Amino acid sequence: MNFTEKEIEILEILEKDSRLSVDTIAKMVDLEAEMVAEVIKKFEDLKVIAAYNTKINWRKTDRRELVSAMIDVKVSPKREVGFDEIAERIYRYPEVKSVYLMSGAYDLSVVIEGESLSEVGRFVSEKLSTLDSVLSTTTHFVMKKYKHDGVIFDDGEKDKRIVVSP
Repeated sequence: MNFTEKEIEILEILEKDSRLSVDTIAKMVDLEAEMVAEVIKKFEDLKVIAAYNTKINWRKTDRRELVSAMIDVKVSPKREVGFDEIAERIYRYPEVKSVYLMSGAYDLSVVIEGESLSEVGRFVSEKLSTLDSVLSTTTHFVMKKYKHDGVIFDDGEKDKRIVVSP
């Protein structure tokens, strides 16, 4: 699909801050608000704009933070469908937040969230590793999120522990 320079500019603006009003975006790209609204609607209809998301720093709330894990998955691709069929089976699980086809030692990178380490472990041992095409997995638990999708989560708070030296 070919899009105009203005349409691409609107997408770039929305990618950085999807809460901006149509009027504000119109001023930024020097177009009429009605035209910008039509462009946005067109992109939503075409699924160019797939979703509008908010990044939340859960450490700053009272809610218990979910456990995130990145799982490297080695799979055996199937004739005619390659990696697509197994990737689709994996991304249909509600725990799965992202699935990527990767180059390198592993074929797929799967990002999941769970209530606890054991819940993530159960997902890997009971659901993911039991799939026919899955040959092996390596699970990496996220210890601290510093930056995610361009948003910095480290608020610059200094470590308040006392330095101990011999």
